[in-house]
Amino acid sequence: MSDTPNMGDLIETDDPSFQRVLACVFGVQDHESRTYLTLLENPGSTVAELADILERDRSNVNRSLTTLMEKNLADRERRLLDPGGYVYQYTGTPLPEAKEMLHAALDEWVEQVHGSIEEYGREE
Repeated sequence: MSDTPNMGDLIETDDPSFQRVLACVFGVQDHESRTYLTLLENPGSTVAELADILERDRSNVNRSLTTLMEKNLADRERRLLDPGGYVYQYTGTPLPEAKEMLHAALDEWVEQVHGSIEEYGREE
């Protein structure tokens, strides 16, 4: 069973946390929204650093980051290392931008709900 909350979960919550709203609106799992919030506090982190902070396996953190990048909630940059090679560093989408995305997604959903209400019974 997935721990991805949905809009129904959000509606049933009297006082939803920002992390819960983020998870519901963007359709991400709770651990992915926690990864996003951790990125905000630790910009430029590597997968290994995030894994330590979150106390999760690196492969799980990597999957969370992939999801966050797909949802435009994270970005990565390649940093060259002095001895050779490179490492990816991740940064969360700035909070004001993420809030705008949340508002836009909720506004779109509310508009669809209002449309469904208005359309009901018109076919008869």
